[in-house]
Amino acid sequence: MRGRTGALLLLNASGCLDAFTAPDVASLFDAFVTKTVTPELRQGNPPVRIAETEHGMLNAIGLANPGRDTFLGQTLPRLASTIDVPIWVSVGGFSVRDYVETCEQLARDEVACVELNLSCPNVDEAPESAAEIVRACRGVTAKPLYAKVSPHTWDMGETVRAIEEAGADGVSMVNTLRGVALDAGLHTTLARGAGGYSGPALKPVALAAVLAARRATALPIVAMGGVQNGRDALELIACGATHIALGTVLFADVDAPSRVRAELHEEARRAGFERPEDALGVALESVAKPAN
Repeated sequence: MRGRTGALLLLNASGCLDAFTAPDVASLFDAFVTKTVTPELRQGNPPVRIAETEHGMLNAIGLANPGRDTFLGQTLPRLASTIDVPIWVSVGGFSVRDYVETCEQLARDEVACVELNLSCPNVDEAPESAAEIVRACRGVTAKPLYAKVSPHTWDMGETVRAIEEAGADGVSMVNTLRGVALDAGLHTTLARGAGGYSGPALKPVALAAVLAARRATALPIVAMGGVQNGRDALELIACGATHIALGTVLFADVDAPSRVRAELHEEARRAGFERPEDALGVALESVAKPAN
């Protein structure tokens, strides 16, 4: 996969890997996605902010980050000198202006792509629609622009079509689902109450979102949600994903990038495909047409 134009890329999901503490792991990806950057410094939500569940993980980090000025002046140059893969910058905000002002300042050689985080379940969202934010950012940056969307949307096809019409170069899906877990005393395990739910149980949701998106658009799709092994990645490709991102699995397995990459090729061959890319969209062939 690595190194071919238009080839399937393996990335990390934003916020699931610290490149400074694990640069060797970050360099195993085809591109590295930063933690989400907001205009101002954010300490994030109060602890407890992470909790394991029976089938996954809840987090309510709250977009903790050093803020845009520190990111641009210190974090980004240091990151570029630490890892040797392209850098995708995840951008967040609480208004269309927040997104636009950050995108305006990302016209730098270190930035390969901008991913607009439009769906974090742990903070208040911008009042503008995803399409409005994409359209405004498209007007100020020539960088490739991907929109990261929520699985909570009722009509993923409609959402993706609107994002495409607004000027996005691709979509990332899915962000975490909103969830709650209780402790032995029946209190919420997270201080904020609800958090973003990720892990193996999210895979069917991700498969459905990717399938719906691929039926609506030809844009590149970075798919994530419950990927633990090569078979999981291949299923997302079969539903229409052009790229794969690893998230929760990285907290437990630092070898996941190499392992999943190798397993993906083996699973593709086992399914009768020469390359993983050859399985792109095959699941759509089995989707029944609606009855008249």
